[in-house]
Amino acid sequence: MEYTAYMEFDPSQYGPEIERVFAMDDGGNRLTPLTCGPCSNPGARQFLATLKPATLFPHAKEPEIAMAGLWLYFSCYEEAHNLADASRSVEGALWHGILHRQEPDYGNAAYWFGRAGTHATFSDTARSASEILKRIPDAEFRVGRWDPYSFIAFCERASAQPGTSQDRAALEIQRAEWQILFDYCARSLTLKAKA
Repeated sequence: MEYTAYMEFDPSQYGPEIERVFAMDDGGNRLTPLTCGPCSNPGARQFLATLKPATLFPHAKEPEIAMAGLWLYFSCYEEAHNLADASRSVEGALWHGILHRQEPDYGNAAYWFGRAGTHATFSDTARSASEILKRIPDAEFRVGRWDPYSFIAFCERASAQPGTSQDRAALEIQRAEWQILFDYCARSLTLKAKA
């Protein structure tokens, strides 16, 4: 699938182990479903279970939260939820909100996005969403600044319209949201720790 959103996702930035994990399913560019489904790759699930977050993300402020993003990428909701649930960080609340949006439990998703508040990733997510919407102009979603509540409502509408431009836009924006948050958790926190 073509990825032309704001951020070019490059799995090699996160080290060889993580690059190997992403190679198991579309190199970090997978469109995860708007609603929960089975794990996308049982082999990846087995491999991820052998990895230690602190080893994968040795300088991250909270390695488990980056690991939650890896689990979520492969639609391994239980594993991702366990890590997000154990976190008290803003990033944990964001992953929690995304998980519940995909469950779908839209009210619970809104609760977790409310706990997270505004986040440093929101401006990049809004920019990426705007770029996606330029390519899918008939999608009924508008972005100024990033509003996770509006995106919950859009995903709810889009999930009821599979195969439409609404569905495509929601899937692509969700992928960009995931990539940007994962990058922040896995790479940006590591860079801050080294600074």
